[in-house]
Amino acid sequence: MDAEGARRVGQVRRAAAAALIGTAIEFYDFFIYGTAAALVFGPVFFPGLGAVGALLAAFSVYAVAFLARPVGAVVFGHFGDRVGRRTTLVVSLLLMGLATAAVGLLPGFAVWGWWAPGVLVVLRVCQGVGLGGEWGGAALLIAENAPAGRRGRYGGFLQLGPTIGFVLANGVFLALQLGLDEGAFRAWGWRVPFLASLAMVAVGLFVRLRLEESPLFRAARRRERLPVLEVLRGHWRPVLAGGGAITVGYALFYLTTTYALAYATAGLGVASTLVLSMLLVGAVGMAATVWLSASRSDRWGRRRTLRWATGLAAVWSLVLFPLLETVSRPLMFVGLAGAMVVLGGMFGPLAAFLPELFPTRVRYTGAALTYNLGGVVGGATTPLVATRLTGAYGTAQPVGWYLAVLGVLALGCLRLLPENTGAELVGLGQVDRTVACPEPSRSRHMRDEGPFEAR
Repeated sequence: MDAEGARRVGQVRRAAAAALIGTAIEFYDFFIYGTAAALVFGPVFFPGLGAVGALLAAFSVYAVAFLARPVGAVVFGHFGDRVGRRTTLVVSLLLMGLATAAVGLLPGFAVWGWWAPGVLVVLRVCQGVGLGGEWGGAALLIAENAPAGRRGRYGGFLQLGPTIGFVLANGVFLALQLGLDEGAFRAWGWRVPFLASLAMVAVGLFVRLRLEESPLFRAARRRERLPVLEVLRGHWRPVLAGGGAITVGYALFYLTTTYALAYATAGLGVASTLVLSMLLVGAVGMAATVWLSASRSDRWGRRRTLRWATGLAAVWSLVLFPLLETVSRPLMFVGLAGAMVVLGGMFGPLAAFLPELFPTRVRYTGAALTYNLGGVVGGATTPLVATRLTGAYGTAQPVGWYLAVLGVLALGCLRLLPENTGAELVGLGQVDRTVACPEPSRSRHMRDEGPFEAR
């Protein structure tokens, strides 16, 4: 390997490491709110509303961040497509980390009254805006540096970030619950994971400040003045279809990791430490399938991999809550761990799949907006819908049918998207549709199918 080849390999590896570390930190910040909302935020910030009302209020604030994520995608996407990926990712990391630490310092309702939940909403919006700009930029750092034939494999590093963030978030809460009594945990223990974010952000900044700008971005000859207008005018179909395709993944993830935790503890009387332990073990399986689906998507094709995983998610949705409601430890574990394994298969290819739908000049905005649109529909509304359905029917089993319907709709959206596995992302921002897929026998099929192009 010559010096230039070694430099490029090193650059790809640094980009993958920076994406993994930064995304793990940002999703840690995002996930600890969901765990705290399920365990403690109801009585701390919304006392007097009753158990169901407090949980609904906590999940409503939880949903606010999802609504803010498309705003972050537009704002950070604008500067990412105009100024560069590296600088934008540093700012998004700072915003997310500072907002998270501030939640750890926020007095509860007993001290500040209604100011406390009001400020919590503002901080949650800041979290959403920061995370809305994070994933798209991190995905582009890898996609625009990685060789075409290994884009999925390198993208797998990014997709391990949310899993690691989830493990860190739930691991910290589990350790605190095991080490503190209930009074101490509610008084101050829940604040520790939020304040710990400051140290993690410092590590993330150290890594990201050493990155180089994406070579495709540097080579791009055209910069859109308003990238979001170009995306909405010329690329709205992949945004809508792509967002719809990943909706069921978001829904299943947050139902498994957040709503199921609240339902099992408050509704079924299961110890929260037991559920957290099951989810942590399930996350190991999720990490394995993230890596498998991401790396194999370079051969199988992104869309084909996502189809299989989405179909499995629709099926598993129907058995998840019946297994939980048995209150049998082995069956509960099968339900939760199985959902995590299926989710890994869905998330693995996304870091390569979504950037391949858009040209360089609007790729940050397009990929980020698509990813976060799926988050609004699947992540923001699903815990609220699930809480309502469970309250109305006295069981969470209708939630599984709701998820299955989302899965069928996601499969329909995937049929509308092109297969660009193996295509070169050229400097002018076009996907080179003459580059064959790694499997020659399927290359023409994979290039041509779909009603619109990733121009």
